[in-house]
Amino acid sequence: MSKPMTKTQLVAALAEKMAADKKSAAASLDAICELITSEVSGGGAVTLPGVGKIYCRERPERMVRNPATGESFKKDADKVVKMTIAKALKDSVNG
Repeated sequence: MSKPMTKTQLVAALAEKMAADKKSAAASLDAICELITSEVSGGGAVTLPGVGKIYCRERPERMVRNPATGESFKKDADKVVKMTIAKALKDSVNG
């Protein structure tokens, strides 16, 4: 398995695809990330066509167990970010 693409590599590839310089590609990537973060943290969802949907889900209060000690305790309700992968991406990965 290969290493994940770094932000620097992603910016370089994005600049090449956009036929733009790396500075504007980096600004575009940062803007997209900022929009996704603000929308999902506000309880909304973002759909990236061909990639998937990023959303926030609330988890109820529940009992959990510390694996080191075996002790059970109540964990407060919290929120977790989830992503559903688009069928188009799944199909391209599976050939």
